[in-house]
Amino acid sequence: MSDINNIVPSYLGKATSEEKNIFFKILVHLSASDGHTDEAEVKFIKEAAEIHGVKNIDDLFIENNEDELLQEVKIIKNRHLALELIKEMCMLSHVDNLLSDEETLFIGKVGIALGIEMEKIEQISNWIIDRIIWLEQAKYIFEEK
Repeated sequence: MSDINNIVPSYLGKATSEEKNIFFKILVHLSASDGHTDEAEVKFIKEAAEIHGVKNIDDLFIENNEDELLQEVKIIKNRHLALELIKEMCMLSHVDNLLSDEETLFIGKVGIALGIEMEKIEQISNWIIDRIIWLEQAKYIFEEK
């Protein structure tokens, strides 16, 4: 999680302030959906939001109503940005090495709100899992501790 620019790259640079705000509100809600917000998740969200010029970052962490968030996320009309949000959600949900049912359900609900097909969400999720496995294999191959 140390290189935020690689995790949440420049596609957010083209997003409106409203799109950035809901993007990070969704990530905050996801981080709490399993009943426990990990410190690494909070750090990631705060650093990424700061890098991308989100104002009033602490306001992102105010508890939001899920139904309202699902309505608000519909302001994201750009399909690429919507797909990137799903990708970031999948990545964030694996930070603690445990993908909960609540996280999976929320990712699905956001995807549906954005008009993303369940098959596409599954494809993105599988790609993230493959990436995690690949990175872990690299540690073994290159004898990293």
